[in-house]
Amino acid sequence: MNSKKILVTGSDGFIGSHLTEALVRQGYTVRAFVLYNSFNSWGWLDRCASDVKGNFEVFAGDIRDPHGVKEAMKGCDAVLHLAALIAIPYSYHSPDTYVDTNIKGTLNVMQAARELGVKRVVHTSTSEVYGTARFVPITEEHPLQGQSPYSASKIGADQIAYSFYSSFDLPVVIARPFNTYGPRQSARAVIPTIISQIAKGERRIKLGAVSPTRDFNYVKDTVAGFIAALQSGKGHGDVVNFGSNFEISVGDTARMIADVMGTEIEIVTDEQRLRPVNSEVERLWADNAKARELFGWSPQYGGQVGLRRGLAETAEWFLNPANLAGYKADIYNI
Repeated sequence: MNSKKILVTGSDGFIGSHLTEALVRQGYTVRAFVLYNSFNSWGWLDRCASDVKGNFEVFAGDIRDPHGVKEAMKGCDAVLHLAALIAIPYSYHSPDTYVDTNIKGTLNVMQAARELGVKRVVHTSTSEVYGTARFVPITEEHPLQGQSPYSASKIGADQIAYSFYSSFDLPVVIARPFNTYGPRQSARAVIPTIISQIAKGERRIKLGAVSPTRDFNYVKDTVAGFIAALQSGKGHGDVVNFGSNFEISVGDTARMIADVMGTEIEIVTDEQRLRPVNSEVERLWADNAKARELFGWSPQYGGQVGLRRGLAETAEWFLNPANLAGYKADIYNI
């Protein structure tokens, strides 16, 4: 497969940029689909590693435009579809954009892949589609619960992807990563929120709810999951969790980060960061057995020890002044 051309949508984002770098290093020919803008910015790819820079092709477009998506996909053997709007708070006041980007964007990818005869499509889901766990660990058979407009749009996108497998035999795998974290992540997510506040000298850390639990996954593990799904001939029509099979509360995560960064903190509840009561996902904990069985994938940063190691690597990146300068830790980023 690594002699083939791979289209990565959302390659200018957090996970997509790490994935693009990993694919290039493994010898793939990569076409990076980035969101068109008048600044000619390629997002995080503008700051990619020196050994990767110049070794991938860039296509600037918009996932909501079917013509551009199809043009970007021409000549590609496989597609890794990561382009999406992902901020949950933003979905509360702009849900229409989530339908257009996440559902229609996914339709555009699937339709183009079908028409062009693409050999492998890996569609990105999210653990948010499960909502608050009804049982743990969460298997792929867990009911879906759209507790936010974001999660509802991703449920719709997942079903569009599955429908193209069941209706047209399109070779689709639905990758469902649990809470990915690491260098380059937006401060709309909790781990960068905590680290960036500490790195800028704050000791009274503003957070929303601290009791919910999450199954955090270091970005290197998530990227390895996508590549394992890409390289395997198995899993067509399947949903596959990529999680660490380890659960930790937001509050305990904050305290672990403080310990890793050698400081003490006080957690302060910021009302604007709280989700509506019925929208908060109280518990996420992945069963990752299917990913091991189908793709031979297992997390390298799993459990408490792995999480601590991943947090240390993430904090080190944020403590670089050039990286930290891009974050507004004093402003709530929805």
